[in-house]
Amino acid sequence: MAGASSASTDGVDSYILIDSNTEAMSANKDFLEAIGNEIDSLSADMRTISLEIHDHPELQFKEFHAHKVLTEYLSKQAGWVVTPSAYNIATAFVAVYDSGKKGSVVSYNAEYDALKGIGHACGHNLIAIMSTVGALATARIMEKMSIGGKVVLFGTPAEEGGGGKIKLLNAGAYKDNNVDISLISHPGISPDAALVRTAAYTAFKVEYFGKEAHAAARPWDGINALDALITAYNAISVLRQQTQPGDIVQGMITDGGLRPNIIHAHAAGSFVVRSSSRARVEALKQRVYACFEAGATATGAELKIIPGGSYDDLMPNRALGRSYRHFFNRLGGNIVKGDVDILESPTTASSDQGNISYAMPSIQPSCWIRSEDEEGKQLGGPHTPDFEKAARSEEAHALAMRVAKALTATAVDVLTRPELLAEAKKEFDEMKRMDEMSRASIKPTK
Repeated sequence: MAGASSASTDGVDSYILIDSNTEAMSANKDFLEAIGNEIDSLSADMRTISLEIHDHPELQFKEFHAHKVLTEYLSKQAGWVVTPSAYNIATAFVAVYDSGKKGSVVSYNAEYDALKGIGHACGHNLIAIMSTVGALATARIMEKMSIGGKVVLFGTPAEEGGGGKIKLLNAGAYKDNNVDISLISHPGISPDAALVRTAAYTAFKVEYFGKEAHAAARPWDGINALDALITAYNAISVLRQQTQPGDIVQGMITDGGLRPNIIHAHAAGSFVVRSSSRARVEALKQRVYACFEAGATATGAELKIIPGGSYDDLMPNRALGRSYRHFFNRLGGNIVKGDVDILESPTTASSDQGNISYAMPSIQPSCWIRSEDEEGKQLGGPHTPDFEKAARSEEAHALAMRVAKALTATAVDVLTRPELLAEAKKEFDEMKRMDEMSRASIKPTK
C-alpha cells in the first residue's frame, strides 16, 4: 500500500500508510545470532515459569503467585534491580537493568492475569515469558557488546479489564524511567504480523429511576424505568444500521424490575462501546448516550450513567514494526513486507497496551500458536478453553521464544541505531497530531 493514506474529516478515525517496502537494515545483523543464543540458554527457565503461571491462574490484581515467581527469578539475575508491588499496586513490579552508559531506554510489558473460569485462555503465561526473556536477553547483549542505555521490564497486572498498564502509566512508572519505546507480543490464532491494531473501548453502567405503581390497577400513576431502558436498547439497535465498520455496541440488562405486576421503579444495564480508534469511540459513545437520553425523555424516568473502564486503541509504530519484521523473517517467519499487515491484522478486541501506544512508540506483534485438533481442524482462539490448552503446549513455547528473539533484536536495534529511534518518535508525534485533530473535531456532549 505504498503511498496510500486515509484521514477522516469527521473526527472519527485517522491513519497514515507510508512507503515502507524497504527492509530495516541494521548495521548489527550479527547481534541476532547472539540474541538467539542468549534466549535459547534461558528457554528452559522460561518454560518452567510459563507452566507455573499457567497452572496457577489468578484474576486481575490477585496475581500473587505469578508476581512472586517472576520477581524472585528476576532478583537472582545479575545487574537487575527489582521493585515488587511497585507504585502501590500489589501485583505490579518494575525491574531495571542500567548499563551505566548513556543511551536509549527500551521497555517490555509482562502480563500474567487469567480469565475467570477458563484460566490462561488468553495466553498471558506466554506474554509473561516473551517479555521477561526479551528483557533479560537485551541486558545480556548490552553488557557483552558494551551497549549504552537501559532496559526496563514492567510487570503489568489486570490486562483483562483492570487496566494495570494504565495505572502504572498514570502513576508515572514509564515517565520515571524515561522510557523511549514499549514492546510486547500477544499469542493468538491469527497469522504472525508486526503491525497489529486493537480496538478502543469504553464501558459504562446505566440506571433509570421511575415510580412504582400497580401495573394492572393504576399503571398511569407510575413511571416505568424498564420501558426507558428497553426504549434505549431498541434505539441502539436502530443506530447500528448507521454505524461504521468496526463500531460495536454491546449490552446486557442487569435489573429488569421486581415483579411483572409492578410498574418498575428501577432498571439497569451494563454496556460497552468499541471502535477502531479512541476518537471514533468518543463520537460513537455520544450517539449511544443520546439513545439513553431518548429513553428518559420518552418515559419521564431519571437517567444516571456511571462511567467504567476504557482502553485506547493500539496504534503500532511502523518504524519499530519494520525492524521487528526484518528480524522475525530472518528467524524463519513470513510476515509480508510493507504495511499490508496493518490492514490485514486489526482486531476488535482491546488491550490496555493501547494506552501505552499513545504515550510512546510501541508495537504488539501477533504470535501465532496452534489451536487445532489432530486432523488440523481449527479450534478456538483466545478466551476459549481450546486456547487455554494451546497456550501450554511445547510448540507454543518454541514459537513464543522465536517472537522473543525478534522483539529483543528490535530493542537492540533501537539501542544501537539512534536514527531508528528518531524515525519511530517522528512517526509517533505525527500519529498524536492526527489523533488530536480528530478528537478536536468531535462536538462536545450537550
